[in-house]
Amino acid sequence: MHTMFQIISEQFSNYKIIRRMAKFDDKATYQSHYLGLAWEFLNPLIQIGIYYLVFGVALRRGDPLPGVPYLPWMVLGITPWLYMNKTVLDASKSVYQQVGLVSKMKFPVSVLPSIKIIGNLAAFWTMLAFSVFLMFVNHMMPSFSWIQFIYYFVCMIALMYALGIFNSTVTVLIRDWQITLQSILRMLFYMSGVLFNFTTSSFPTGLIRVLELNPFYYVINGMRESMLNRGWVWQEPNLTITVVFWMFVLIVMVVGTFLHNKFRANFVDLI
Repeated sequence: MHTMFQIISEQFSNYKIIRRMAKFDDKATYQSHYLGLAWEFLNPLIQIGIYYLVFGVALRRGDPLPGVPYLPWMVLGITPWLYMNKTVLDASKSVYQQVGLVSKMKFPVSVLPSIKIIGNLAAFWTMLAFSVFLMFVNHMMPSFSWIQFIYYFVCMIALMYALGIFNSTVTVLIRDWQITLQSILRMLFYMSGVLFNFTTSSFPTGLIRVLELNPFYYVINGMRESMLNRGWVWQEPNLTITVVFWMFVLIVMVVGTFLHNKFRANFVDLI
């Protein structure tokens, strides 16, 4: 537990460096492209268009909630998913790809996942603004429940760092983990309520309760319900799911920081 708090404190003490490295990383990624950073926003918009045509038009999903059109409902869910999917994969490769550079500089290796977490936020905020625009177009106005979005944003960042510090360490130790992680995320895409609503489907009640324990679903559904004024975090069954979510984050964080602290002195040799 002491190791976990030590590594978390390293993120705050090196925040300025993390911000600079995140900006540099974004520019370096797209510097050889004609549209540059615009691809960070064009890629998710293209995916949204495809999913809407398939699920919203071709399959005629209809309104997933009473009075809520499918397009804004879907975009509110796919916005955090695209961010979390990209961040989990990027953070898992962060130590393997950059540990050689960082070992020559005066800041800890534990900040590498944070650089990816911060760097991907620009696209997230842009997509969120697009989601709000769609809500306004469909005559859905702001409400007091929007304040809960701050809580779920904190949940998302905590989940991303817990998974980031764990996956980035395991990827160095087990190279096959990166491929395995990609497969797991493809499966979680359909198990996180991004494209269809579990509670209004014909799924058995027991299966719905299991799917609701998915930490990605907790963040996605929480942000979506906050923006759509559909419930509060302290209400059942949200309260039970909240406890399970934070237990998951704590366990992954403790294990991840332990492994990171144990092996980080040998990262360069292992790679």
